Order: sequence, then C-alpha cells, then structure tokens
Amino acid sequence: MTIKVTKLHRHPVKSFTPEPLERLSVTSEGRIAGDRVLAFRLADVAPPDDVEWRRKHNYIALANTPGMARMSLSFDESARRLRIDVDGLTIADGSIDDDRDQIAQAVTDFVLTLEDNPLEGHPERQPLVLVGDGRRGLFHDTPDGQVTLYSEESLAALGQKLGDPALDGRRFRANIAISGVSEPFEEFTWAGKHIAIGEAEFRVTAPVVRCLATHANPVTGERDRAVMDTLITHFTPDRPEFAVMLEPLNAPSKIETGAELRVLG
Repeated sequence: MTIKVTKLHRHPVKSFTPEPLERLSVTSEGRIAGDRVLAFRLADVAPPDDVEWRRKHNYIALANTPGMARMSLSFDESARRLRIDVDGLTIADGSIDDDRDQIAQAVTDFVLTLEDNPLEGHPERQPLVLVGDGRRGLFHDTPDGQVTLYSEESLAALGQKLGDPALDGRRFRANIAISGVSEPFEEFTWAGKHIAIGEAEFRVTAPVVRCLATHANPVTGERDRAVMDTLITHFTPDRPEFAVMLEPLNAPSKIETGAELRVLG
C-alpha cells in the first residue's frame, strides 16, 4: 500500500489555531518555515526582547489555558498582521511591529475570563507579552524545534478507544498527517530509520510524549477526552505517546499534500 501525505499544518503562534497548507517548507535550520514564530509569554518571565527557549508553562498554552482554543487566529506573514477572533467576534487585529501591546492586552483580557488560566490571582504575570519576530521558529516544546508526523490509522484507532470516531487530529499540533500504513502506530517502528516524503528526507528520532494539551477540544477548549490515559491503557504503556519527531536531513526542502512517503531503512 502506498503511504501518502493527507494533511499539512503549521502553527504561527504557539498553541493557537493550526494553519492548513498544501505545501510546507523545511528550513535549513530543520524547522517548518512559519511554525511557532510568535508566542504570548507571562509578563514576569523575562524582558520582551529575550527569546531564549523556555518550557511551555512560561506561556499561555493549551496545557495551562485550554479555553484559548476558542481563539481563532490568522497571521499574514507578508503584512505582519495578526488577527484574533473569539466566537466570531474580532478581539485583536493589528501589526506585530506597531500594535503588540494592544494585541497582548486583548488576549490577556480574554484569558482572564476563562475558568482555567495561569493569570488569575497573579498580577505579576499580566499583561501577557507577545514575543517573537514572526520569522524564526523559536517557541517549540523542545529547544531544537521539531517536525512531527502521525498516521490517520493511529488517529482512527485512538478515536475508536475514546468513543470518538471523528477525533480531531488538530489536538496533536502535528505538521504532517499520512495515510496508508499497514497498522496503527506503525510510524513508531520507524524510529532510527530514514524516510523520504517527496524530495524531503528525514530521520525518525522518537515518539512525541503528550500532555494535557491533547485533552482540550481544539474548537471549544473543553477538556473532553482523556487522551493520555487512553494512550497508556491501550497503545503506549510506558508513556502517553502519539506522533513521531523527524530530524530533517536535506533541508531546505519542501513537502506537499499527496506526496509519497518511503521508508528508506
């Protein structure tokens, strides 16, 4: 059976709306171009111009602010404009060069309305700070960045155990979805192997360990699925793992939907 790419996503702002694309560019630094290039950080963590890598809990993220999934985001990288809507209403729309403080304040105000958030009772963390230059992917969950992939067969198997056959793959914040593997979680067996996706070549390094972010519905923000417990009970007994990390071998390169994936050994 031929294995092919079915979906591609990048995430311009850490933990916000994935952007579906027909093509992704892999940079010479081994990251997806335009992926995690901005983030909203807690105010007391560091000065605004300090973009040293930090763990996700220094930012608003789905793990500590599940309701942020209700914010729908679009980022025009050429115009350098960020727009954020909540339930169909625009709460922020401006330049990341000139309007950062206004955008960050609007997001802060919304986050404070949510039942679960890291700002309530912590004035030192307010207002949030919009960090990043909109170009470099600095806000991944690992300091080296990552390109991530899962199979639709794995997603379907997990959805069946969760009682949700339409389980939304956006929960897993991955860049690449594929279809055509012979069995669920086959991609885990590729660890240490080289694969080619069209012209792009990668080494599969390891599965991705999941966190509470996966419990949040990517539309409503409700923690409505016990993903971590279900993975451990039925699929990955040592740790809750879903998707695999890829190390690019011939970047810069490109990946397109419909591209064939080959396991090179």
